[in-house]
Amino acid sequence: MFRLRRFLKDYKLQLTIGPVCKLIEAIFELLIPLITADIIDNGVKNSDISYVLQKGGLMVLLGALGLGFALVCQKSASIASQGFGTKVRNAMFRHINTLSHNELDKLGTPSLITRMTNDINRLQLAVAMLIRLVIRAPFLVIGALIMAMTIDLKLSLIFFAAALLIAVILFVVMTRSVPFYKAMQKKMDTVSLISRENLSGNRVIRAFGRQKSDTERFQASNEELTEIAVKAGRLSALLNPMTYVVAQAAIIAVVWFGGGLVFSGELKTGQIIALVNYMTQILLAMIVVSNLVVIFTNASASASRVNEVFDTLPSVQEGEGIVPEIAEHTPCIAFDKVSFSYSGSGHALKDISFTLERGQTMGIIGGTGSGKSTLVSLIPRFYDATQGRVLVDGADVKQYKMADLRHKIGIVPQKAELFSGTIKDNMRWGKRDASDAEIEKALKIAQAYEFVAKLPEKTERYISPGGKNLSGGQRQRLTIARALVGQPEILILDDSASALDFATDAALRKALYEETQGMTVIMVSQRVGTVRYADKILVLDGGEIAGIGTHNELFHHCEVYKEICLSQLKAEEVENP
Repeated sequence: MFRLRRFLKDYKLQLTIGPVCKLIEAIFELLIPLITADIIDNGVKNSDISYVLQKGGLMVLLGALGLGFALVCQKSASIASQGFGTKVRNAMFRHINTLSHNELDKLGTPSLITRMTNDINRLQLAVAMLIRLVIRAPFLVIGALIMAMTIDLKLSLIFFAAALLIAVILFVVMTRSVPFYKAMQKKMDTVSLISRENLSGNRVIRAFGRQKSDTERFQASNEELTEIAVKAGRLSALLNPMTYVVAQAAIIAVVWFGGGLVFSGELKTGQIIALVNYMTQILLAMIVVSNLVVIFTNASASASRVNEVFDTLPSVQEGEGIVPEIAEHTPCIAFDKVSFSYSGSGHALKDISFTLERGQTMGIIGGTGSGKSTLVSLIPRFYDATQGRVLVDGADVKQYKMADLRHKIGIVPQKAELFSGTIKDNMRWGKRDASDAEIEKALKIAQAYEFVAKLPEKTERYISPGGKNLSGGQRQRLTIARALVGQPEILILDDSASALDFATDAALRKALYEETQGMTVIMVSQRVGTVRYADKILVLDGGEIAGIGTHNELFHHCEVYKEICLSQLKAEEVENP
């Protein structure tokens, strides 16, 4: 947690005022037993009503002042803790957005969501308790011991013995429960993962009738979390009865030995009452300390998880932005002996080399898992090549500023992802000031204008998160239109027409050819019909280039491509498009 203190630098005032106010309140609380003893020994004993009322009024005044200081502390704690949580959450969100796909794959989306919500909430609570109770509770214990010593030094030894015994109980119980609290955080990630999968894949679960098995899976994970929580709870539950037994035994001892001192005249009755009150204050303060230990143990586990995210540096680093001027006849895209492997696995791509001229269209085809999506992910630097170089306009992509590189590129991923808002809002992702005419043109090229025009709200139609209120084909066409609105120099379509019928697919390809002159287009697909008319077709097999050329060249000279063609088309269709 100490490493996260930088997020509290704007709350130095609250961090100072809060504990000071709580300290003053604690001082008032320590004075109350002395005033009570005075009322009993002087007011009640002498039947002096005016004295009782005078001292009673002082107690009310101290109580009111204590309440006022407590409220100031509470407000300071709220401002600091909530502000701290907001800053940490914002900083983590910004940092996550700097990570490459490689780091995001390692950390996992469900875990990141849990860290940004549950873990930061625990840290907020720890900050609030730091201001409100961390100084107050120990001060009350120490103050009550000192006040007891001022009344009677011998009886105060009972207080020291009780405080020491309670501290030992706290230490033993909490050291045994700490591992359980850390394990709970990991189990929470698993519950989060299953919940997210169930909610996002609800339609698939229902389609396969897997509601019962998925519920059982969730229950099993939830029961594991519950089991750990119960074990931690059982240990923590020992704190109250054990500390109460010690405290009550100490109170009995104080009354027993104090009674003898009162009988002999060494102590007054009011002083015994004060000692009992101080013992009660020590008990309550120690219980607060035990709760603080639980809170800070949880916060410590959460802080390590939050720091793990901040310590994760992006493997894809920002370029210097110094790129050479584009020379004449420089290829738009070039791969120079590029190899790539995901962490902990073999090569996904191996020794890939090719060039693509500006304004050309390239089709990439291959079997499932051949590396098609991985290859195009290297162009906008979602990942960096393990070996070799990827060049755009003659410059290594690592030299570009991320914003400059991705401004050149419009990419439509395999999964058509839309965001909550109107169609127009989604269309303006690539160009915030896009006009209605530009949006309309992009929709027409993407073959989406026809169905959008039939909607009552047109482009003002609200899209639910993920585009769940649209069909798969509609989502794909809108994501293609979104990429086109930005008028990129390079357009990458990563199997983004898989949900389209053949007629719509053909119309899309024709519109792209006619309306995007000068734009370099890369079309990833498993359909021969989608890539056969490209200027150049790249065939991948097992992460390696099996062939590169036109449709006719590859059909006659590349066995992998020929096999794909004959699996989808009749022989006469291959030869006569």
